Amino acid sequence: MWKSFKHKRLLVGLIALVLVLGVGGCGKQPAPVDQQAQKEFDITVYQNNDFLITPQKLKGMLGSDSLVLLDCNKPDIYAKEHIPGAIGIGLQAFCDNVGKPGDPGWGTIKKKEDLQKALESLGIDNKKTIVFYSDVFKGPGADGRAVWQLKLAGMDNVKMLVGGLSYWKELGYEVTQEVATPKPVAGVVLKDYDQSYIATKDYVFNNLDKQVLVDVRTEGEFKGSQNAGEPRGGHIKGAVNLLWLDLLNKDGTIKKPDEIKTLMASYNIKPADDFVVY
Repeated sequence: MWKSFKHKRLLVGLIALVLVLGVGGCGKQPAPVDQQAQKEFDITVYQNNDFLITPQKLKGMLGSDSLVLLDCNKPDIYAKEHIPGAIGIGLQAFCDNVGKPGDPGWGTIKKKEDLQKALESLGIDNKKTIVFYSDVFKGPGADGRAVWQLKLAGMDNVKMLVGGLSYWKELGYEVTQEVATPKPVAGVVLKDYDQSYIATKDYVFNNLDKQVLVDVRTEGEFKGSQNAGEPRGGHIKGAVNLLWLDLLNKDGTIKKPDEIKTLMASYNIKPADDFVVY
């Protein structure tokens, strides 16, 4: 099944999908940037900003019992360096990976009861603030997918770190190699999955030529490369290719709304349009 996202969740689908984070030297803190650059990133300029959290805000929460911080990088990247207290969950912690890529249902969100167990094993409940991050420049955007998946399940206490690890480090904030251990809980409550967040294979097929499909992969993948593990090369008929990196600044933070609107307009997509991202 294609893993696609409908436009009505533009920031949760498109931006959250592509916001992944960067890494640098092992265990070392880079020199802080100048005072102007350290000004807190303004998330209020985005219409849908409830799922975003700034590095400054997160820094003040580290060590709190009300925070669960989850690193969505590959295990080797997590082992090299991560934010203190972050639990490494890898790329597909909340996905059903029975079989192999391309098999029906592979890579889709776990069944509700299985997702509930996975969340409880990580210490996640409905009261704590859950923050995800990963590596923008080494990808993939597993933090964006994780945020989308928990939003799909009705959780409203889910956040994604603006700029991720690259921006965190640029601000001179601490990283570590110390492995964090989750504290399991019980009783997390999930809602039935909100189908308005999902564009299934059948939905996409039945709406070909009726709405815009946005393929955010690299040009090589769009043109047929299978280097990222795709079971089949190429792209969905009629899709346009908009690289996810084009939505980000060089430090991994999100471009301003007007910049994003201008970029999307170049593909003849307006904010009010219904479109699918994959």
